[in-house]
Amino acid sequence: MRYLFATAVFLAFTAPVAAEARNIVITNDDGLTSNVVALYKALKADGHDVIVSVPCQNQSGMGAALGLRPLTPLESACRNNAADIGASAAGPMTREGLGSDFYYVNSTPVMAVLYGLDIVAMKRWGKAPDLVLSGPNEGQNVGAIAISSGTISAAQFATLRGVPAIALSAGQNSAGPDLENAQSPIIAEKSAEMVRALDVASKGGRMVPAGLALNINFPNEAKGAKFCVSKVGTYNAYTLKFAENMAASASPEMKEMARTYKMDIPALPGLLLGQNPIKPSADQLQDESFLHLSCIAVSPMQAGYAGDDQNINWVSGVLKGSALAK
Repeated sequence: MRYLFATAVFLAFTAPVAAEARNIVITNDDGLTSNVVALYKALKADGHDVIVSVPCQNQSGMGAALGLRPLTPLESACRNNAADIGASAAGPMTREGLGSDFYYVNSTPVMAVLYGLDIVAMKRWGKAPDLVLSGPNEGQNVGAIAISSGTISAAQFATLRGVPAIALSAGQNSAGPDLENAQSPIIAEKSAEMVRALDVASKGGRMVPAGLALNINFPNEAKGAKFCVSKVGTYNAYTLKFAENMAASASPEMKEMARTYKMDIPALPGLLLGQNPIKPSADQLQDESFLHLSCIAVSPMQAGYAGDDQNINWVSGVLKGSALAK
């Protein structure tokens, strides 16, 4: 069913596009970025009503973390000066030139999307949006690393709320110190194309089937890239390794990331990210971790951790074959 849905979406790219205006919430785990601003502009140009609700600071790697304590005013300015020191814990961004559709939350990615859904969307539309777009992230979310991604988790939480949602992840080269990056408008237009295709495929109805979300990963150079159906799979493009001394063991990818964000890698224990030197096997060639290198990989992913009927039957067999069943 999932691959049939994905095929229907791609067929919609060849149909005449007359997209409806949709209510859309943009969120992410990076805070205010060039990617977010570019996506907002692309969607607005297509006539959609769009609000942005993102974390105050970069919250990459926070996964599905919640802010269970009451949120406090800002002790430092938000990323890219979205809001100043002393501002409230959540509210409209105050950076000049953004307009009135941009909001921040001094907490995690999941808290940011919930603020967008429970507060901003309700004040704006009095109902849930038609779509949540989480990203485009500064860096791909492919393979096992995706479970720690705030980008993925925000999309998952929206889906579990019953709202159609898509996680969007671009290359690390879409990051930058401010709101200007040459890759961002390209990624934004490609993302808007996907929204158009979903709208056409759904004939104005629900844009993604219930219980399903999409994980979309762009290649580092998105210009001219085509969309392709992929799966989450088992191949990992990246390696994760705990190191006793991060500075001494840092991979070239970690060093490049540190240069991008103008940070030093400390001589302290921590996690190192590297490129997987092992090539995918024959049965992993449709994995998003491999396909995102050459096309825009679109992977269906289920909401939450629910097993399918086959999984349930397996557990039932284990219980019935033991003394554990009631």
